[in-house]
Amino acid sequence: MSGTTAAAFGALAVLLAGPVPALLSRAKWPLRAPRAALVLWQAIALAAVLSAFSSGLAIASMLLVPGPDGRPTTSPTDEIAALGLPLWVLSVSVFAITVLIGARLMYSTARVAIRTRRRRSHHRMLVDLLDQRDPRLAEYSTADLRVLQHDEPMAYCLPGLRQRVVVSAGTLDQLAPAELSAILAHERAHLRARHDLVLEAFTAVHEAFPRFVRSKSALGSVRLLIELLADDAALRSTGPRPLAQALVTCAASKTPEGAMAAGGPSTLVRIRRLADGTYDARVSAAAYTTAILILVGPTIAVAVPWLVELSRLFGFTHR
Repeated sequence: MSGTTAAAFGALAVLLAGPVPALLSRAKWPLRAPRAALVLWQAIALAAVLSAFSSGLAIASMLLVPGPDGRPTTSPTDEIAALGLPLWVLSVSVFAITVLIGARLMYSTARVAIRTRRRRSHHRMLVDLLDQRDPRLAEYSTADLRVLQHDEPMAYCLPGLRQRVVVSAGTLDQLAPAELSAILAHERAHLRARHDLVLEAFTAVHEAFPRFVRSKSALGSVRLLIELLADDAALRSTGPRPLAQALVTCAASKTPEGAMAAGGPSTLVRIRRLADGTYDARVSAAAYTTAILILVGPTIAVAVPWLVELSRLFGFTHR
């Protein structure tokens, strides 16, 4: 692998971590194809990580310059003699940044997972203790449903192995039966699709890249798409009007960190989307195609050269 390859992968990683998410977060078409847009977001995040690692691996192959016997050597003096001091310093610096990103990715993945599950476990214990059975829920499946004595309408879910859907007494007071069905369908769609795992993965990738590289709006866009997917699931059960009215009622509700709420700052955008009722199959197909190209390109570019490099190294070993 050459310095050009390392530079190309590095530039691609920076683009996919910052400018590309910034542009995508301002686009309006994801509202017409949220599932395809979420797949595209996932492809961009994974390709950014692959490109960053590929840049580091390409630099590592440059530093392993052949010694007098033709075998790769890790002697800094030989590397400096072959590359020149400025290029060697630059290569080592970029390689160190790549290693740091990899370490931060592993650390942030573990930290986000442990922190989120600890908070959910504590809150799950509280809602189980504070649950107030309500006869108005007799016609619903209540195995995972908990009711809190709170006047303000709110509805949220706690994902995990022991899933919970939490509503307040105010929610039951202010929502009609069809609206309550819509809000429960919305929350259970989150649990069924494990949208929490998608958010955790994006949060880990977001925290792994340096602040001057990553996009600030990526997480917000992914959260909105996940809410749109849950809205679509509820829409198929109850129709747009009950869901829209339920979202308006629960728009100002506050929820604990780690939970996934029906309301929130994106409520107005979601209600407008329900009124429009637009879905564009052509936009969806284009997004899926773009996601495949973005993901497959870096993967092939990584796999093929490194299979050649490994073959060459094993060839030296067996001589």
